[in-house]
Order: sequence, then C-alpha cells, then structure tokens
Amino acid sequence: MTTSGMKLTVVGCAGSFAGPDSPASCYLVEAPFEGRTYRLLIDLGSGAFGPLQRYSTIRDIDAIALSHLHADHCFDMSGFYVVSRYHPEGAFDQIPVHAPDGAGDFLVAAYGIEEQTGMREQFDFSPWQDGGTVQLGPFTVTSALVNHPVPAYAFRVETKTHSLAYSGDTGPTEALVDIVDGVDVFLCEASFVESGTNPPNLHLTGAEAGEYATRCNVGRLLVTHIPTWTDAAEVESDVKSTWDGPYEIVTAGSTYDL
Repeated sequence: MTTSGMKLTVVGCAGSFAGPDSPASCYLVEAPFEGRTYRLLIDLGSGAFGPLQRYSTIRDIDAIALSHLHADHCFDMSGFYVVSRYHPEGAFDQIPVHAPDGAGDFLVAAYGIEEQTGMREQFDFSPWQDGGTVQLGPFTVTSALVNHPVPAYAFRVETKTHSLAYSGDTGPTEALVDIVDGVDVFLCEASFVESGTNPPNLHLTGAEAGEYATRCNVGRLLVTHIPTWTDAAEVESDVKSTWDGPYEIVTAGSTYDL
C-alpha cells in the first residue's frame, strides 16, 4: 500500500448473486491513519466473507458501509457477526456500521437471532442521511439516496488527497452527479446492456456508466456488478460508446492504488 494514498481491493464484484468466479459485492478501502492502516469495508454480499480474509484479518476491519439491504450487498454480515462475537481469542470491539435505516433489525432477522439485543453488541448501526457526511478514520464519506427498489445509497469516499465514488445499485439518477463529480476513481455498476429490454429504476448499462464518467470528468472508471448471465464483453462495448478515458471491467482480487 502507498504511504499516503488510498487502496481499493475488489473482494467481490458479481452482480445480483455470487458467481463461479466472484462473490457478490464487497470492496475494501484502505488508507493511512494515525500511524496504521484504516480499513473500511463497503458492502458484504453473498459469498464475500470468506475471500475477504485473504486481504485482511477480520478483527482489523474498522468500519462497514452498506449501500442497501439486498442479499448480494449485505447477507455475509451474518458471518462477520459470528466471528466478531464468538472468536476464541475474545469478542471484537464494537465497530460502526453505516447502512439504510432499519439495517440492524433486518440483519438480525436474516441471521435468526431472537434476543432483543441482536447484533448490537458487535455493530453500532447508524442510518445514512441523504446528502449527509460522516467521518470514518481518514475517510470523509458522503451518501446520496439513489434509484433502486429499496432505499439504496451511493457514496463518495475522500481523504485529504484522494477520492473514490461508488454507485451502489441504481438506475439513472441525478443524485449520482454530485457524488461522482471529479473523483479520481468511479466504481460504477453496469448490470444491464443497451441491447436488452431493461426494467426502469433498477440498474445502469455500461453506456450509462460511461455517460456519468464523462459528464463528471472522473479520472478512471471501474465497472462492476455484472451478473454471471450478462455478457461482460457487451457491457465493455457499451462503456466505450460513451467514455474514452481509462477504464477497467473489475475482477475479484483486483487492487487499485489511487
């Protein structure tokens, strides 16, 4: 990791469900902070908790940001809870989890805990505010409500010197513009292809991801959340129709130094 920058690791990038080559959405963002490395986990979708352990010990995760409460973005929080509560060397310290309102109760129900305290011994849940900003170690995180069937948020993650935007899951929306404007790296979903008959208010195509990257003058576009049943080559062709800057179709295990 660079001594002054931000590092992004793609733990999982499969759209909608874990695929044969990748878990569902999970991204590890790291930066120096107070003489050590601070680790922010963005989403923890189906199948991601196992591979996450290749890139960080679980006890070293400092905070979690969940974009929304679909299974492919949050269901492996159950595994994180088990490790952090019942580790033989002792329970972990409670860590902040920023997520849509009601995430604590939702994740407790998904795991099957009956006690009223639920997961709150391990996770300090705080709801996102549309347009709000929170400070997590070296990261200033701004959230924006985007266009999806459940409450879903895009994030802008900044240090004093670098910036990353993450679309989460969204259909086209003006809410992305301020979040994405001028960032070094735009990590953007592209679940749909232009040739398809796509339902509204759900996901972006590669062409739409490229349009936002162009409009917002980003440094680099990283395309993610492509489902196994979608042709990644067609998504890439769509991206190139609207974006002529640097880009990559991400794969699980890829790392990027900002």
